[in-house]
Amino acid sequence: MDTVVVIMLKDKKTGFLDKELCSLSLTENEEYIINIFVTEEDDNRELLHLRLSTERDVADWEYSAIYDYYDPQRFDGKVEKITEIEDYYNPAWELVVEYSNDTAETEQTVTELLRLHRAELEDVYNVIADKESEYENE
Repeated sequence: MDTVVVIMLKDKKTGFLDKELCSLSLTENEEYIINIFVTEEDDNRELLHLRLSTERDVADWEYSAIYDYYDPQRFDGKVEKITEIEDYYNPAWELVVEYSNDTAETEQTVTELLRLHRAELEDVYNVIADKESEYENE
């Protein structure tokens, strides 16, 4: 079943969502999305902000371990910037890319970023699977 995600334009000054730009139909990995929106920059570029987290609540020790082993370089050449969001309950990241008014292109971009994020998290989960005692003792 498809999940429809609405992308809204967010006013940089007020923080309010001003208008709907498009709707995406996603078929997988949508459970990682916290939120998604577009901002208009001072240079008139529109940037898509995609905030992603884990697909489940993580244990306290996993929180630090996931951040330690998550490799943002997996997104090199795909995003303008990626930052950790540390004030969220689970590990979270904000990915920023140039926004396209072409809905199919935007859908393809978001789908690819979600696929990369899922793959990175799966790799991280495998690496940290036996590290609980290391993190519990910190």
